[in-house]
Amino acid sequence: MTEEFLHHVWKFRLFDQTDLKTIQGESVSIEKVGTHNFDSGPDFFNAKIKIADTLWAGNVEIHTYASDWLKHDHQSDKAYQNVVLHVVFQSDKEIKRFSGEVIPVLELKNRIPVSLLNKYKYFKTSKSSIPCSAQIKEVPAFVVHSTIDKLLLERLERKSISILNSLALNNNNWEETFYQQIARNFGFKVNAEPFELLAKSLPSLVLAKHKNSLLQIEALLFGQAGMLETHMDDKYALSLQNEYSFLKKKFSLKPIDEHLWKYMRLRPVNFPTVRIAQFAQLVYHSSHLFSKIIEAESVVQLKEYFQISASTYWEEHYQFGTPSVKRKKQLGQDSINTILINTVIPFLFVYGKQKKDDKYIERALYFLEHLDGDKNSIIDSWSELGLPVKNAYATQALLQLKNEYCFFKKCLNCNVGNYLMKKS
Repeated sequence: MTEEFLHHVWKFRLFDQTDLKTIQGESVSIEKVGTHNFDSGPDFFNAKIKIADTLWAGNVEIHTYASDWLKHDHQSDKAYQNVVLHVVFQSDKEIKRFSGEVIPVLELKNRIPVSLLNKYKYFKTSKSSIPCSAQIKEVPAFVVHSTIDKLLLERLERKSISILNSLALNNNNWEETFYQQIARNFGFKVNAEPFELLAKSLPSLVLAKHKNSLLQIEALLFGQAGMLETHMDDKYALSLQNEYSFLKKKFSLKPIDEHLWKYMRLRPVNFPTVRIAQFAQLVYHSSHLFSKIIEAESVVQLKEYFQISASTYWEEHYQFGTPSVKRKKQLGQDSINTILINTVIPFLFVYGKQKKDDKYIERALYFLEHLDGDKNSIIDSWSELGLPVKNAYATQALLQLKNEYCFFKKCLNCNVGNYLMKKS
């Protein structure tokens, strides 16, 4: 038995409410269970409880055992002096207020359905990565869809945090923040950190001054990435070094350490050298990209901005000075989708919230509905259970469900888990 479970039972009145009486023998009528409090203080605020002939408005505290009141030191905390009802699984101790008055206690020990408790225990002890996997097909479509709607917004709010933090550090400069966030995403998971450090070491305004020269943009990016610090005989690399040497002094630039970049277990097409070359093309071809992204009205339009390929040199190289079979290094559709889902869409969502303009929020949701869904093992597991995974709107929500609820077995906080609990 846990307090988490008792909170759930109280919140949704999942106990026998026939002829309720306090341990002291007074009748109890629950008019309002109160608002669940997830911070410090009593568990439920502003409840309305009729005890005997008196209607009380106040707070409700819930414990497994009544003696837990003393274990948690509530007897010396003024915040608990306006508790009108102490709800416990088992009453093993009489609890009093500062004044010496006994706090009314409602015991639930023999009022909770065994099937409900068994379902809760089943979820909490399940070895499956999705605790309700065996029962999820019993959940109606409307419950699944309402869960997806809720969790998608929750995921976007979570992604908003890093954007808002970055925006604050950049003195509310949207363009600079967007540039840094896009750069981070070009590193994908493995090289996200060094890519972000690269962008922070090289202000977008410096790149903008050289927007008409791809060679200078590449020199600045590879130079700040720390990749032009060693001697190279390659003609292309030497031209980058010469350009960077001049620009480094001109703008007082300090490169990041080259050893930060990771190559291990990456396919050559995902090497940071190739990604930096592609990012250089994005900068070169996308003047005022932030403004264009904000005003884009279709997924096709968004994708066009990222239809880029690394420059000619990189068609025959994956690293400086090491020739390879000729291959065009174009940013793939899956990579474009990842950038749109993880950076562009959350940025659009944050922009709409900050500007208090629902047009951008609605557009962000619309784009997710028209982008292909994520492809990974988590999504595969949901697909096997028959859940919708066709678009990014659904898959982003299902990633949130798996990572923030299923992994921690927060079934009581999940709409799907709630439905199955009540059904039991």
